[in-house]
Amino acid sequence: MGGGNMGGALVGGLLAARTRRAADVVVVEIDGARRRELKKKWGVGATDDPRTAVRGADAVVLAVKPQQMPDLLGALAGAVRPSQVMVSVAAGVTTASIENALGPVPVVRAMPNTPALIRAGAMVYCLGRFARAAHETRARKILSAVGPVWKVEEKDMDAVTALSGSGPAYVFYLAEAMAAAGAALGLDPALAESLARQTVYGAGRLLAESADPAGELRRKVTSPGGTTQAALAVLEAAGVIPIFEKALDAARRRSSELSSSARGSQAPKESNP
Repeated sequence: MGGGNMGGALVGGLLAARTRRAADVVVVEIDGARRRELKKKWGVGATDDPRTAVRGADAVVLAVKPQQMPDLLGALAGAVRPSQVMVSVAAGVTTASIENALGPVPVVRAMPNTPALIRAGAMVYCLGRFARAAHETRARKILSAVGPVWKVEEKDMDAVTALSGSGPAYVFYLAEAMAAAGAALGLDPALAESLARQTVYGAGRLLAESADPAGELRRKVTSPGGTTQAALAVLEAAGVIPIFEKALDAARRRSSELSSSARGSQAPKESNP
């Protein structure tokens, strides 16, 4: 349900992982041009009718913007069955709000992040009241098509949103700051941008592939009295860690506000974390 960036990423991931065949996937998309694009690119079915699309489906992925969820859930009311698992990737929309709209159906709520677009996402999920082990297994196969998955309690979803849901923006901000600082030191701005990009990419890949925690990797590249230590001393003196704690707490509180709004049947205005 929804053929935008995240919906398209999940379709591509499912097909690439051979978790589903193209013939087994139907995308609901209201934009006609986007429907034609999806059909041409992936060979999947595409329609603008959600009630028809769910017939015979074992899983229904709700990948529309949060403010579109009330209308979509209203259209699906009475059309879904308890044997179908509802997998929602809509930010701030609780499992209870989906259950209230659709009845006693199994719901799995997930929080993706934008690297899912290149199948390198961090996906965290929680279960609704009626989701059982078989539903969870089905949902994990779908979600893991675009990156690793972790399970949490729903009470932790706001913290997850603050850390990994919004997290790519923090990394982009860091790369932006590094490039600007490099240019301020006299480097050509294009070169500074390229070096910042590659440094963030390489460090991220090393972190992902190493068994060492981030702190240990940092210590390994910080020679006593060296250039890295001089830079880190400035960051520590500026209180970067407490600043990040405050920043993530602000994001967590905002996520909680949006979830509360959704529970009150007022969909959140933002479409992204």
